[in-house]
Amino acid sequence: MTVDMKTPVLIVDDYATMLRIVRNLLKQIGFDNVDEASDGGRALQMMKLKKYGLVISDWNMQPMTGIELLRQVRADSDLKTTPFIMVTAESKTDNVIEARNAGVSNYIVKPFSSEILKGKISSVLGAF
Repeated sequence: MTVDMKTPVLIVDDYATMLRIVRNLLKQIGFDNVDEASDGGRALQMMKLKKYGLVISDWNMQPMTGIELLRQVRADSDLKTTPFIMVTAESKTDNVIEARNAGVSNYIVKPFSSEILKGKISSVLGAF
């Protein structure tokens, strides 16, 4: 399976600079159909209105965290199969296990490069 570069991608982070960085990294690897949400609640609303082929979400956000967003996505029959990559500054084993148990597709620790992002996306969506 190869990745459709026109796949709609939703990036979720409460830090505007991080949204810009991830958007730029996605652009470098060929994705240009990218939407942004500044928290999990807004992301969930957007996901109910538009089908995304990939969600890349930060873990630490308020009022709804990335792990809460992931749990709600996996509990929703219309959204549960959406590929979901969690991004965090913490590489604690407990967090990785919690994300895996919640159904995360993959996990990225900040900081990361476009090559790391591309590799994680490839492992979730298929080859570029």
